[in-house]
Amino acid sequence: MSKESTFESVVRKLTVNQKRFIAELIGTFIVVVLAAGSVVIDAKLGGVLGLPFIAFAPFVGVAIGVYLFGRISMAHFNPAVSVGFLITKHITKKLFVLYLFAELVGAFLASLFVSIVIGKEANLGANAPNYSYSLPLIFGIEVLASALLMAVILTVVYTKGLKGFGGIVIGGIVGLDILFFAFISGASMNPARSLAPALLSGVLADIWLYWTATFVGTSVIALIYRKKV
Repeated sequence: MSKESTFESVVRKLTVNQKRFIAELIGTFIVVVLAAGSVVIDAKLGGVLGLPFIAFAPFVGVAIGVYLFGRISMAHFNPAVSVGFLITKHITKKLFVLYLFAELVGAFLASLFVSIVIGKEANLGANAPNYSYSLPLIFGIEVLASALLMAVILTVVYTKGLKGFGGIVIGGIVGLDILFFAFISGASMNPARSLAPALLSGVLADIWLYWTATFVGTSVIALIYRKKV
């Protein structure tokens, strides 16, 4: 039996939820490697690549993940997005737990990969707010960035992928949020992406922000969406 047919045989034996788990784990891994890894690379080079590079890398990662896994798991790769889909009843509570576990595992594996292969600069690419701005503004900007992401995702779902441009559109809003908001709030939009490098680098002071504001942003949009439909 060839390697390809063996692989196909293994895939066919997987349950739907097992496929979703693997898709979310791999997708989150890709997104976090590119999101956090781009910050580390920029730090290693003394900041010459700047925010455009740091925004472009996760745009690519999210777009790739959506096109690879959108039909399998709806391509969340983000606990805050999964909460949004729980509110809109696209997923069940049981499925949410599965997604959350997959996303956290994927993010931690990604941060380990970054530390071993790319480097440990910039706290492994951990998100960091700019405290020269007021705390209410920082929190509000992170809520806004997360809300915009959820709004775009639900629009893509509602329009059935925007005729094939769904990955580019979702990746695009991630990149734009980072480009325009990262200098204020860090523009995480993703609790798993923030938690993994922060824990592994031991820099935990800002985790509260990314495990509150992100969920607020996605939940508000999900509640609005649920009311309308």
